[in-house]
Amino acid sequence: AHHSLIDGNFKNILQTVFIAVCLGVYFTVLQASEHYKAPFPVSDGVYRSTFFIATGFHGLCMIIGSCFLIICFLHKLKFHCISDHRFGFEAAA
Repeated sequence: AHHSLIDGNFKNILQTVFIAVCLGVYFTVLQASEHYKAPFPVSDGVYRSTFFIATGFHGLCMIIGSCFLIICFLHKLKFHCISDHRFGFEAAA
C-alpha cells in the first residue's frame, strides 16, 4: 500500500488496506475466543496471569492498529489523500 500511495494507485491502496483491516479484525476475534475458552482463570498463577497480560496488550495494539487502518481506509475512500503528505498512513501502517 505504501508504494501504491507513492505511485498514486488508489485502487490498490483501498484493496490492501481493506485486507489488512480484515486480517486485524479476524486476529482480534480469534484472540478473544482464545481468552474466553481458556481452561484456566487469570488468578490461577503468575505464569497464567502473565500470559493473559502479554496477549491482552498485544490484542490492544491490534485493536488500536485496526482502528487507525479503518480511519486511513475511510480517508482513502473519500479521496482525502495527497501522495506528498502521507505521515498518518505511514504511522498507521
